[in-house]
Amino acid sequence: MIRLLIAVLTIAIFSAGCAVQELVVAEETQLVVATSSVDEALLLDIGIVEFDAGIPEDNNPMKTGIYDDIRRAEAKYLPYHLKTTLQGSGYWGAVRVIPSTSAFTDVIINGAIKKSDGEYVELEIAVSDAAGRHWFTRTYETQTGLTSYSKRRDRSRDPYQKVFNDLSNDLQEYAAALPARQLQQTRQVSELQFFQDMSPNAYSGYLTRDKGGIANVVRLPAENDPSVARMRQIRERDRLVVDTLNEHYANFYYGIAIPYNSWRKTSRAETVKFRQEKRSANLQALVGVVVLAGSTQINTNTSSRNTNNINRALQYQGITRGLNSVFDGLRRNRDAGLHLDAIAELSESFGNEAAPMVVNVEGQERRLTGTAEAQYESWRQLLREIYEAETGLTQSVEVGAPARAPEPTS
Repeated sequence: MIRLLIAVLTIAIFSAGCAVQELVVAEETQLVVATSSVDEALLLDIGIVEFDAGIPEDNNPMKTGIYDDIRRAEAKYLPYHLKTTLQGSGYWGAVRVIPSTSAFTDVIINGAIKKSDGEYVELEIAVSDAAGRHWFTRTYETQTGLTSYSKRRDRSRDPYQKVFNDLSNDLQEYAAALPARQLQQTRQVSELQFFQDMSPNAYSGYLTRDKGGIANVVRLPAENDPSVARMRQIRERDRLVVDTLNEHYANFYYGIAIPYNSWRKTSRAETVKFRQEKRSANLQALVGVVVLAGSTQINTNTSSRNTNNINRALQYQGITRGLNSVFDGLRRNRDAGLHLDAIAELSESFGNEAAPMVVNVEGQERRLTGTAEAQYESWRQLLREIYEAETGLTQSVEVGAPARAPEPTS
């Protein structure tokens, strides 16, 4: 029994001063980049909708680890970083962060943040095109490593870069497998959808949908039709406003980059430390209970006075050590909770830094205190008014225009 107690005491002393250290090497994916110019007629424009922040109802950050200010910021920050990654691949036309799917574009990316705490990130991504074809829905995730936040790392690479590169590569691979004619028709569909939105009656007969809800081109407006030229000019104005909104996203992206990366770095360090402290504290408390139980079983009523004295001394030391281990384990559990408090504090200060910004749209200064989606819808209404003013016609008047048949499918 004495030998057993000494062995357990040794383990207790060792475990009290040692915590399990974690060393994670982050996985990497190389971004596939175009090595030659891509035919401009096949370059699809991409719209990335603000991500779903994934904030639960009645969210309790201390239980979920999800801080509202952080997640709302990430819902704008992560799509913009995806935009920069896709642009860097060289396989796409214009890539924009769009406030809603009403901003007609060739390919639409919707995303939801399932997890993001600086150490782990998990995004659910759904991709579809203007015609309504669903490309794919996939989950992208990675675990960051200690060097992911190193000052010596490549600063152009986000700590979450693997998920963005994986998605970019998947998009390129999917599009490369599509027939060139389908890519061209996708561009035609998105243009005609915009025309229909501006003037439904004039362009109602150019698209049809099959039983699966997929849009198909029935006919194309004549290239020499003056109304088409006007409509394309209006669409360019619409794109200009979307680009202006993208400047808002860009300002937001670069403005919060430093505090956001600091939060992620701190959050990862605190999360890892919390996990290590928790593991060490639980082990220490368990050993303390074992030592305490073993100490109480020492026989202090033997016939030898010397043996009794030695056993009592060992029992006293064992009980003291056991109680200290239990209490120290409880204290370290409490300290681990303080690390989460530090994350919450930093999250609150981060929310104060990520304030709404002011943009200039069509020569008018507007403060973006509402949602970008609401402001964009107001702009779309203004666009319709511009169209009516320039044409002198309302949407209720049928506009006759020569039409040409779409090219035969291959």
